[in-house]
Amino acid sequence: MFPSLLRSLPRLRRTWKPLNFSKPTFVRIPASHKIKEETIPDYVASRYYPVRIGEIFKDRYQIVGKLGFGTSSTVWLARDMNRCRYVTLKIFIKSTSMGQQLDDELKMYQRLERGSKSHPGRNAVRSLLDSFDVDGPDDKHRCLVHPPLWESVLTFLHRNPVRRLPKPNAKLYIRVCAPVLSSSASITCLSENPISIKADNIMFGIADDSVLSDSEERELQAPCPRKELDGRIIYVSRELRMPKEWGAPVLCDFGTAMSGAIEHTEDIQPNIYRAPEVILEAPWTYSVDIWNVGCMIWDIFEGESLFTGQDPELRTYRSRAHLAETISLLGPPPLSLLAQGKLTHKFFSDQGDFCAGIPIQGRIPLEERETTLEGQDKASFLRFMRKMLQWEPSKRSSAKELKEDEWIRSNL
Repeated sequence: MFPSLLRSLPRLRRTWKPLNFSKPTFVRIPASHKIKEETIPDYVASRYYPVRIGEIFKDRYQIVGKLGFGTSSTVWLARDMNRCRYVTLKIFIKSTSMGQQLDDELKMYQRLERGSKSHPGRNAVRSLLDSFDVDGPDDKHRCLVHPPLWESVLTFLHRNPVRRLPKPNAKLYIRVCAPVLSSSASITCLSENPISIKADNIMFGIADDSVLSDSEERELQAPCPRKELDGRIIYVSRELRMPKEWGAPVLCDFGTAMSGAIEHTEDIQPNIYRAPEVILEAPWTYSVDIWNVGCMIWDIFEGESLFTGQDPELRTYRSRAHLAETISLLGPPPLSLLAQGKLTHKFFSDQGDFCAGIPIQGRIPLEERETTLEGQDKASFLRFMRKMLQWEPSKRSSAKELKEDEWIRSNL
């Protein structure tokens, strides 16, 4: 035992040395051509930290390449030189621009870390490796460090021209959904906070580090295109190639997660995923996630949304149009649910009749909406969907029950 331990010590002390990313053979993009975060409405360059490829944070994390961007952050692949591993750095816009939201995501990860380490949903939720603040030209910027992930389910679906997973990929679809079904309650169980679950905050894990080392090598040999403007550099994101070995899909992006230990009436879901109790401003708990997951699964498998919420008169999303579509699919809502909604009077009479000023289309049940399956497979899939798509939150199955559903298990 002792000689074996001694032999392992050099390996444990091994660190990576900084790499030189100064090769000048990159494509220079004209200053007048907007790229990446510049295309976001109301983009203000000074809000973003001017990251440079090759830059080192905390004497430890060296930037390898740009993975993505958003309205409040940019995301980078980096080398953790102390641990000889790759990580992802999410660097937020300057702290004063974030306001109260600055600490939301970090606090969520901290609450998750305080949860049970043995919880079955633990591995289906993205972990936080480190966090720190970095000084920018005008203000501080929060940085979160995560294990690297590949791409979101939404991005993966867009690789398919029909925007859905074809039948031959059904098993992959199940592997994506099964952990999510478990995790829809995991956020509540681990931290008492439900989140909005959608295809762009479920990401595939990577169990193949060659994907990351390959991206690093490509940046060294053929640096990504970029533009220089007012002393800062804006890089084109570099896509990671397809992994040879997948990791488990995980839930990400907890910046809008909200406490589930108390009743809520705030919107936390994408418009087309809003649960009935959210639209009516009736009290809700984490069961909104079950409705959320049901809508998302339909999107993934059928290639179209169950609801659009497009108002026939106003030509944009409106709650009354969403409710009309829900009635067309599920029939009228129970009076017990309507009695709890603060906004029920805007859409329904005291007798429960829909009176929001637009017509309800004829009843189109799930059987007529589903077009990809046949026979018993279709019947079991629809039974599975009905366990989630219920007007009354109390009638929706739990995440545990859904994970054990016959349709899920028959495809694993």
